[in-house]
Amino acid sequence: MNTPDSLNPFVLMLDPEAVITAMESSRDLRGLRHRVCRPLDKPLIPITHRTLTQRKAIRAYDAVIDNEAFMDSGVEFYAAAQPALQRAVH
Repeated sequence: MNTPDSLNPFVLMLDPEAVITAMESSRDLRGLRHRVCRPLDKPLIPITHRTLTQRKAIRAYDAVIDNEAFMDSGVEFYAAAQPALQRAVH
């Protein structure tokens, strides 16, 4: 029987055996597919090779971003308006 206390995750932490029993008898959990991954397994995402045109486009895009003027966030003005924050701004 599922009482509100038995569904509370903090109450469940006090009774790990009940959690394991509920997990073992759960039809939903048994229906999940699972896979064991190990750190040295090959990645599942295929490695793509970009064409020369794509690499040039990426470099050009990065160069535009790198050459943009620095945008000031204005944090100094905000800190000046908030006296309690003046010590926090470096």
